[in-house]
Amino acid sequence: MKARMIAMFLSALMIAAGCVACRKADAGKEYVQDLDYEESTEEISNPDQGFYRPLYVKINENGVAYNQGVINASTQLYHLRCDISAFSSAVNNLADKPITEEALDGLDSLLLSLKENDKNAVVRFAYDPGYNGGANKEPVLDVMLVHVEQIASVLNRYANTVTAIETGLIGPWGEMHTSAAANAAHITPIVDAFLTNASEIPVLVRTPKMIYDYLGVTSDKIAEISISPEEKAYRLGLYNDGYLGSESDLGTYGNRERDIKFLSGQNSHLPFGGEVTVPDSPLHDIQTCLPEMNKIHLSYLNIEWDNRVIAKWKNSFYSQECGADALYYGKTAFHYIQNRLGYRFVLKNSVFTYSDLSAKLNVRLTLDNVGFGNLNKKKRAKLIFTDRTGAEALIVEIGEITVKEELVFNVVPELERGKYDVYLRLYGEELQGAPLYCLKFANGGLWNDALKANRIGSFERGSE
Repeated sequence: MKARMIAMFLSALMIAAGCVACRKADAGKEYVQDLDYEESTEEISNPDQGFYRPLYVKINENGVAYNQGVINASTQLYHLRCDISAFSSAVNNLADKPITEEALDGLDSLLLSLKENDKNAVVRFAYDPGYNGGANKEPVLDVMLVHVEQIASVLNRYANTVTAIETGLIGPWGEMHTSAAANAAHITPIVDAFLTNASEIPVLVRTPKMIYDYLGVTSDKIAEISISPEEKAYRLGLYNDGYLGSESDLGTYGNRERDIKFLSGQNSHLPFGGEVTVPDSPLHDIQTCLPEMNKIHLSYLNIEWDNRVIAKWKNSFYSQECGADALYYGKTAFHYIQNRLGYRFVLKNSVFTYSDLSAKLNVRLTLDNVGFGNLNKKKRAKLIFTDRTGAEALIVEIGEITVKEELVFNVVPELERGKYDVYLRLYGEELQGAPLYCLKFANGGLWNDALKANRIGSFERGSE
């Protein structure tokens, strides 16, 4: 009897051990993928960031007019400077009036053209005729608010195309100064109208004080500001057309250190950019400007202004005095800044876990964002499996994700035995089946332009 009990006990132990072994086998083996995990120094074009080109757009009762030749393959981001002065009595000498349907249709056609060409735009509207520096050309506030609602109704159709709305409207060039309307009584309701009517797009103003005014915060309470993602003001940021021009950035900041500290937090989830100015300012010396660019999360700059500052960066070099990015030693300051504007994701590790005893595949990716800014929009994700010929064998829809330092996907790839390359497509949306606003990793040899996806490894079905 005793021997029988011992035999039963040992049998139970063997069964238990076997179950544990099965679970371990079922969990699968980890395969670290053989990829280049170093940053490449090549220029890459990703959505919503970089050096932009201005595009001047004349909007009147009959539609829009602009130079279509400005839109080309070499530029990802455009700055639409939309002149709507035709709808202000201060310019048309007749009456303040709503924007016509023809004009709105023209704006829609322009944004659709940008979308079809996989381009992005920062958008600003102004009543300054021809963007020539004219002041006091605005209609009355109630009409401006109607214009905001009309404009937003078009922009909302292009949430992936429009990087940000620069509030504009007021003053020369829409820079929100040098006008009788350049005050909180006008600016605050206009900001609120944009935030309310364009509910998915960042809204940017010209100075931090305009943000403080909108929040109703006095200067002694700025350090206490806390804005939750549920509040409209979470989408309220800054555009800076006096960037690095003086200690105050030509009147942008009331207190540079205090305001940049606030913006460092707010811009962590918003685009920030503008124009560099004044070529003799020491603030845009390469050794000086880089730490602040990183702190304030710089996303975009005008490639055309100030051309003297751009030339200065093209003729100075990144060195040990500038930072620890040894890959860029000897590269121009312009090259370094260009490669750091906005986000820049480097794949640092890719691990696949799977076994023949389970149909599941676990993918774990580690990313490093080496850019000044962040990716402020969610992306849709697909895993694409290609066979030995490079043909697509399977596409697995992941859905909408936030791109962060670690990405984990668990999928069941229904594939026949064989070896497959695996790609990750991160994109904004599709147009007639074609992916738009795709994200390219800054690694060498990973991007597949035909698939618009990054290679993340290889998977073998039936390998064990």
